[in-house]
Amino acid sequence: MDALPEHAELVLELVEQIPPGQVATYGDLARWVGSGGPRQAGQVMSRYGSDVPWWRVVRAGGLPPRGLGAAAAEHYRDENTPLIGMPSGDVRVDLVRARWPGPHGRPEVASV
Repeated sequence: MDALPEHAELVLELVEQIPPGQVATYGDLARWVGSGGPRQAGQVMSRYGSDVPWWRVVRAGGLPPRGLGAAAAEHYRDENTPLIGMPSGDVRVDLVRARWPGPHGRPEVASV
């Protein structure tokens, strides 16, 4: 089996550190890794993220990965992740309350 690209390993290692009930955005991951951007972090998660807590990585607005809202919602409820009700019935994570401050415990300045 081929080894994962280094960038992918770094992203996945970060995702494994996100505590239950907290989330990070794709942009957060990219910033902490120090290379690539949110799309590259998303590609890593899409290709290699099935064995890590993928539901703890959300889009910038707090929405779960596309097409995985129902599956993510189950995990959010199990982990008591703070959510915001939406008229459509979709789940959205409350980033103000649920955003993980990062691997070094320092809050990051990020746009939502």
